[in-house]
Amino acid sequence: MPEPFPIEAKWPIVDRSKIQLFSLPTPNGVKVSVALEELGLPYEPHLVHIGKNEQFTPEFISVSPNSKIPAILDPNGPGNQPLALMESGAILIYLAEKTGRLIPSQPARRLHCLQWLFFQVGHIGPMFGQFGHFFKYAVDKCKDPYPIERYTNEAKRLLGVLDRQLSDREFLVEEYSIADIATFPWVNALGAAGYGAEAILPISDHPHVEAWLARCKARPAYERGKDVPSVK
Repeated sequence: MPEPFPIEAKWPIVDRSKIQLFSLPTPNGVKVSVALEELGLPYEPHLVHIGKNEQFTPEFISVSPNSKIPAILDPNGPGNQPLALMESGAILIYLAEKTGRLIPSQPARRLHCLQWLFFQVGHIGPMFGQFGHFFKYAVDKCKDPYPIERYTNEAKRLLGVLDRQLSDREFLVEEYSIADIATFPWVNALGAAGYGAEAILPISDHPHVEAWLARCKARPAYERGKDVPSVK
């Protein structure tokens, strides 16, 4: 019988043949659950209650030293050795390379895919996240209009970048890829189900982004993965 992983002290593993997902259905969390569903990889989800500060427990830190969701544990990682991995972008690259899917094999197109993945990680996520924080979650804590103005303007600019990229293609790098999976949950978060910012950041102002978002959300894997792990 293999030794238990440290995280099992809080989140017991039922099936060690499966990838273990430790997450919450936030935009960053949805990236990985949707990718797992899209790739058809067997996985076992575990809910990490960030509202209860479970991300700061020693058990979770054993797979995510930065105390952020999502994280995975693949008992059958490279060389058939266990692999714990944090950072949603790194996880998406790992899953794509593990299966040979959702990332182009041609070198230049692969680099373009990674370019747009890092665009999400470095710009869309942080800027949209800060916008959401000040617009929805800290609205009663900060009366100065500057933060909302700053992040609203930057979010608009970034939506414009996406709109130009999508003006002549269905997805960010022609075929659907981890770049799309990384990005569309954050764009979706601007709407009614997330920050409720339609009035000041209407997606309809960016018709190519609007059509792309609809295409991404219409994929069956999104429907299966968007609420994983269940918070009920």
